[in-house]
Amino acid sequence: MTTINNEFDLATLQKQVHYQLSDSRYQHCLRTSERAVQLAKLNHYDLQKAQIAGLVHDYAKERSDADFIAMIKQEKLDPELLNYGNAIWHGVVGAFFIKYELKITDEDILNSVRRHTTGDVRMTTLDKIVFMADYTEPKRDFTGVEQAREITNQDLDAGVAYQLQHTLEFLLQKHSQIYPLTIASYNQWVAQK
Repeated sequence: MTTINNEFDLATLQKQVHYQLSDSRYQHCLRTSERAVQLAKLNHYDLQKAQIAGLVHDYAKERSDADFIAMIKQEKLDPELLNYGNAIWHGVVGAFFIKYELKITDEDILNSVRRHTTGDVRMTTLDKIVFMADYTEPKRDFTGVEQAREITNQDLDAGVAYQLQHTLEFLLQKHSQIYPLTIASYNQWVAQK
């Protein structure tokens, strides 16, 4: 699928995504897709692109480390990526699995998948929609999720800032390694506001 058009077959794409994922992960993708459509409506964005991006955002989430490492090497990506794991890889590297296996070549969709695990200093409307749809889909249950939903429904940019601030706090509390782009994203969306 090189472009999105009226002949697009959502049912086929859903089957392809489901085949790669456990049922619980697939159900999360469906909820994220639905939430992405809600956010697209609120932000006057292309509903089909949002639906597709939400559906495929975790397509590579359950791949083996070996698959990711092979793709990082095949695509000659920054070797620094090898120091991270699935939490980063399934977005940044996962977009290549989507491109090659699902034949989705729309860069807006692929970039939204890449950025949903890290954020970015510059994010398109679709990037922000997928980033926040994943974080606020209906089954997410963490302290502050209702506030995140309310903020996001009112102001997508404020939702992005909220997520980055709370994610960074969470990672710091866990003494987790933080991907450099996530820090740069925090600096852009939170610290400089």
